[in-house]
Amino acid sequence: MSSDAPASSEPALPDSHRLAKYQALIDQLRECGQLFHSRGWSVGTSSNYSVVTGSDPVELIVTASGKDKGRLSRQDFVVIGADGQPTEPDQPKSSAETMLHVVLADHPCWPHPSKSEELVPSSAILHTHSIWGTLLSDHFFGQGGIEFTGYEMLKGLEGITTHQTTHWLPIFENTQDIDALAREVKHMLQSTPEKMTHGFLIRNHGLYTWGRDVFAARRHIEIYEFLFEITARKIQLGLL
Repeated sequence: MSSDAPASSEPALPDSHRLAKYQALIDQLRECGQLFHSRGWSVGTSSNYSVVTGSDPVELIVTASGKDKGRLSRQDFVVIGADGQPTEPDQPKSSAETMLHVVLADHPCWPHPSKSEELVPSSAILHTHSIWGTLLSDHFFGQGGIEFTGYEMLKGLEGITTHQTTHWLPIFENTQDIDALAREVKHMLQSTPEKMTHGFLIRNHGLYTWGRDVFAARRHIEIYEFLFEITARKIQLGLL
């Protein structure tokens, strides 16, 4: 499949394939990969994406490790359980950062569509590696995060209805110990959820964001990337 071919143009998986019933969701992630690769946000096999397919217990479909995100096929995905391991044998290896997806998938954060007093977990988690996000993750690491204020584009983040708002994006230290990082992320989600509403950065690494579906999560990536670039350019111009 060429990197600019529509994700849906690939032949359908046979009904007997373990991923066959998830093809529509997988195609949404493949389209994200094509977009993010074209924008330079998911290059060199970097990044990982997932959709939640079960909540009790948690189950996800996550991108397999080492795949070109601009050329994902329908078979480049793994079904993962709450322990971060494949639910069936003979699947490709999933991303090394799978446990971060599991933690985020298990955290209630969006208003229930019909019960306003209840929260529901995200249905999609997207992780990218852009130049602007990576630069800012190092620049603002000492402050613990980045504060965005007054931008009209903030209204693209779910639940924000006015540009007259301040939004905080936390930054975690990079580490090869993903289990330890997952515990840090889970602790902040539980202890100070107001600081972890839509995403976070990992220092010198990349962005994680989530949404109630793939399209919302993709929109959040696009909004954050706008905010990253405008913040970096203001620094370059001496305006910040």
